Amino acid sequence: MPSTVNLEWLQDPGWVYLRQHDDELLKEQAARNFDNKTHTWVANAVEGFVLCEQSIVEGKQLTVKLPDGTMKKVNRDECQEINPAKYEKTEDMSNLTYLNEASVLHNLRQRYKSMMIYTYSGLFCVFINPYKLLPIYTESVMNMYVGRRRSEMPPHLFAVSDQAYRNMIHDHENQSMLITGESGAGKTENTKKVIAYFAQIGAPPKDKKLKKSVSFSDQVKGSLEDQVVQANPAIEAFGNATTNRNLNSSRFGKFIRIHFNSKGKLAGGDIAHYSFMLESDIRKYHFVSQAEVKIEQIDDVEEFKITDSAFDVMGFSKEEKTDLYKLCAAIMHLGEMKFKHKPREEQAEVDNVNSAKNACHLFGINVEKFIDSLLKPTVKVGTEWVTKGQTVQQVDWAVGGLAKAIYARMFSWLIERCNQTLGKASDEHSNYIGVLDIAGFEIFDRNSFEQLWINFVNEKLQQFFNHHMFVLEQEEYQREGIKWQFIDFGHDLQHCIDLIEKPLGIVSMLDEECIVPKATDMTYIEKLKAQHLDKHPNFQNARPPKGKQAEAHFSIVHYAGIVRYNAEQWLEKNKDPLNDSAVAVLKTASKESLIFKIWESYKTAVDNEEDAARGKTVCRKKGKAASFLTVSVMYRESLNSLMHMLNSTHPHFIRCIIPNEKKQSGLIDAPLVLNQLTCNGVLEGIRICRKGFPNRVTFADFRYRYAVLAADEASQNKDPAQSSQKMLDRLVSEKRINVDTFRVGSTKVFFKAGQLAKLEEMRDVALTGIIVKLQSVCRAHMALCRHQQLHKKRAAIAAIQRNVRSWIALRVWPWYKLYQRVKPMIGEMKASKAELEALEQKIKEIETEKQKEVDERGKLQDQLNKQLESNENLRNTIEMQKSDAAERQKEMENLKDLLEQEKANALKAAKLSSVKENNELEERRKVRVELEDTRLAFANSEANLHETKAHLELQKDANTKMQIRNKALEHSNNELMDTMQLTQTKLERTEQQKSQLQEQLEETEKKLRLEKKQKEEQNKLRKKQEAELKLLQDQLELIQKERDYLDQDVKKRDQELSTLKEHSHQDANLISKLQINIRQLVARIEELEEEVDNQTRACRRAERLRTDAQEELNAVTEQMAIANGQLNAQIHLNRSRQNEVNHLHRELEKKNLFHETHIADLCNLQWHTLNNLRSLSVQAQSLELEASRVLGMRKSEPNLAQYNTIADSDEDEETTSHV
Repeated sequence: MPSTVNLEWLQDPGWVYLRQHDDELLKEQAARNFDNKTHTWVANAVEGFVLCEQSIVEGKQLTVKLPDGTMKKVNRDECQEINPAKYEKTEDMSNLTYLNEASVLHNLRQRYKSMMIYTYSGLFCVFINPYKLLPIYTESVMNMYVGRRRSEMPPHLFAVSDQAYRNMIHDHENQSMLITGESGAGKTENTKKVIAYFAQIGAPPKDKKLKKSVSFSDQVKGSLEDQVVQANPAIEAFGNATTNRNLNSSRFGKFIRIHFNSKGKLAGGDIAHYSFMLESDIRKYHFVSQAEVKIEQIDDVEEFKITDSAFDVMGFSKEEKTDLYKLCAAIMHLGEMKFKHKPREEQAEVDNVNSAKNACHLFGINVEKFIDSLLKPTVKVGTEWVTKGQTVQQVDWAVGGLAKAIYARMFSWLIERCNQTLGKASDEHSNYIGVLDIAGFEIFDRNSFEQLWINFVNEKLQQFFNHHMFVLEQEEYQREGIKWQFIDFGHDLQHCIDLIEKPLGIVSMLDEECIVPKATDMTYIEKLKAQHLDKHPNFQNARPPKGKQAEAHFSIVHYAGIVRYNAEQWLEKNKDPLNDSAVAVLKTASKESLIFKIWESYKTAVDNEEDAARGKTVCRKKGKAASFLTVSVMYRESLNSLMHMLNSTHPHFIRCIIPNEKKQSGLIDAPLVLNQLTCNGVLEGIRICRKGFPNRVTFADFRYRYAVLAADEASQNKDPAQSSQKMLDRLVSEKRINVDTFRVGSTKVFFKAGQLAKLEEMRDVALTGIIVKLQSVCRAHMALCRHQQLHKKRAAIAAIQRNVRSWIALRVWPWYKLYQRVKPMIGEMKASKAELEALEQKIKEIETEKQKEVDERGKLQDQLNKQLESNENLRNTIEMQKSDAAERQKEMENLKDLLEQEKANALKAAKLSSVKENNELEERRKVRVELEDTRLAFANSEANLHETKAHLELQKDANTKMQIRNKALEHSNNELMDTMQLTQTKLERTEQQKSQLQEQLEETEKKLRLEKKQKEEQNKLRKKQEAELKLLQDQLELIQKERDYLDQDVKKRDQELSTLKEHSHQDANLISKLQINIRQLVARIEELEEEVDNQTRACRRAERLRTDAQEELNAVTEQMAIANGQLNAQIHLNRSRQNEVNHLHRELEKKNLFHETHIADLCNLQWHTLNNLRSLSVQAQSLELEASRVLGMRKSEPNLAQYNTIADSDEDEETTSHV
């Protein structure tokens, strides 16, 4: 446990569910009224183990008192030891002094009552399902565990995840998180939290730069870390279902691999799925069941929104989502199809076509062909294809198998589609961390083929755990040459595994029975019993059913218990036949549809025959399964692939435990929990962790990392093995580590649990010392630099002062005064010489500029001559262009006349058409032809005009001087130009209107896109706010509960404080009484002194005795003065303590967390005060005795006798008052 805790962690609402406050824990430990000497654990059928008091011990026989008060005799071997109080609610059960079932159960029970659901058990972590939401998975809690050692923080799933992440970066080895347990233990929820943690710590830094451009057509797509997190909810909606024991049971196994680059940042991911079982009723899956099945505490609408949003984050298009939804609806309609027998026939027919029409409409296929393929499928008999009639039962089986096959293939497509999104990262993959989530061990009232396979998978995983924890660990010790005695923990599950998967096993015989003609479930059961009953220890006859249990045919002894199996319909489930005719009809759907894509790779018998006819090779398997592939074969291949992948990683185990079958928070069913602890190998894992050396470091890594602890030994030898050995020898000689805590192998150094963490702490201390020394050297260097700068400044000041003194002495020197008078004259002489030199330089510059101007004039004259020649050429060109313009003017006049003639012809034609009404149609056609010709001619003329205009525009700049002479020509062209300008104006207006409309259209599209984007952002914001509101409501409920609890606690503490105040008042009264008694004693002592003085004057014979007595009395007086001073100080101290009590009362109202400490301090102070008062009282008594001893020497005198009588009476009164 770390020595310091961040105050922010204590204020986090989840910290109380991670670690109990030290004061509260100490108080609980102090309040425990049992120990190993007076009590013991005794087994109990209901509570597992109960605490009993030892009454009589007779050898190995104990008479114990049970909690109900009854007495019972038990054998000492039947009892289990109790751990010391300091191990109450320990975070790592490997630290327990007495490791037994009772201690482990008691520790888990106590921690579960405080809702501390995670507990370390050696190398792995134990989780107990709380059956309620706890605020221990927030982002703030994640940040607590990032980069922290396991020993620094409370047990948590995040601590194991961070350890796996650090191991991957340091060792460059793939890691795996195996979250195992029975169904309903919380594996799926822990998987979500693990993935969220890896996405959090592996996410790249946020890019705060804005995008340069935004495309509104882009799909909504999240970042890589969002996709890694959202992939799980998207798959869970289609792969998880509700069972009797679990509302969110995984109906498939998934191994989610999160890839990281060499820098430890996310680089992608992929999901491998293993469909070891498929629900026969598709409606049990979440996404389908939301339409008709209502689960308490689950909002179906909100869950659908979360699923749809997850698809958006994963980059699914709208078409892909729609296809998924369509297939789900179509499968539901398939389930609604009803069939019946034809009259007087066994042939089946459709009872109602509506469901089939709906399903086929969603599939996009022909309904008649689909119904025919179900009722009369085509099968091959010999070399011919014939149609076969089906009964109602056969059709129902075919429809059910087809629905399951469609759903399975749709789910496989969903996994592949998610892998495409997660695999698009650009960074290279370095290593990965895999998270395994698979259906847990199941024991139902009716256990069938699906339960056999899922239990078999869990059996293999448990064997992998045992092999890794118990076998491989000890084999590693033997390979490294460490002295180790092999321990057999008795957890070899190979017998059960062989019973299921080996030849002549349950699965093998089932596959063979599926091939045998006319085989039934009963023949299979008979063969199974004949082969294994009374011959195999894990195969038994099924016991008669109890309560709601169904009939069973045989039982198998699994690691988690005996499971009764019912073998009905196992042959059909193992065959899982598909109707090829129906599949062929499904493949007629559109190639863009999802139903076609999922069946595209499936080859029916007809497809294989057609491929063979076309000459294509058809892949066929060898052996018995060449023509028949069973479900068991596919499951076995998936399982082997999973185990191969797990064997290539370094595993981290998290064992999930069901506390009770009622799903009630805070309740522990002891027999159920003990059974899970025993089956999961928790106790054996702790034992081997304590006995063995679970932490190991190679020689090279050890020398590199811990060289700071023994620098000389690390650098003396180049061989890492010898250097490591010398480093360890030095650490042992310095008594920094113990010889028993490590072993040196041939390639590695092995350490016991916790020793490596201590080395890390020592390394941190050494590094801190080195850094402190470096800082001191740096500070010394900086101080030296500052000192040198100050020295330079001091020298500069001295120089300035010296120069000032010299100036003061110089200014009164006569020769210096003469120099000051002559100095201006010297300057004037220098100035006149400078002016002459400047004038000479200026003359030279003027001459140079004159020569340059002469040269420039010559160049300008040449340019002028060239310009005159070019002007002459330009005049000739203008004359030529003038003649060309006259010719073009004539051409325009001819075109104008032609246009007038065409108009006149058109008018004539119109008049003739009005006269000749009988030939109207023929004349109209002619007119149209003529008009078309006219339009063509007009268009040609306009084209010529455009060409002329373009030519004139080109010559406009060159003919600026000719515009004055050509005004007449331009005047004749004004009419034509006006017409052209009108046409051009119309065109420009049209173009302007077009541009305006186009701009309006673009603005409208922009507004539409903006509104769409704003709507999407508002929807996202609303979803986020709803989620935050829900989280805040949960936190508010938790805070309200905590506030109520604290209010009750404050009331209780107030009552205790009032009682303490009453006790303090009583103590104050006692103190006042004691003070009165002491004053009386002082007065009596003074009286005694006076009597002693009188006696000394009267009796000369006792002069020497009187002087001795006087000296003794003086000493007594000094002691009494000292006692009075101590008493006054104690009274003042009591008053200050009383003020502190009042102050602590006020502090109690502000800070309830520290009230117990203050109350304890008050009690201690009061106890010390009483002790001081008692000591003062004892001192007063001793003083009285001393005085009586002195006066007792004068018993012969009557006054002395009287004095003794008075002293005795005073002593009796003092004793009485003290009592």
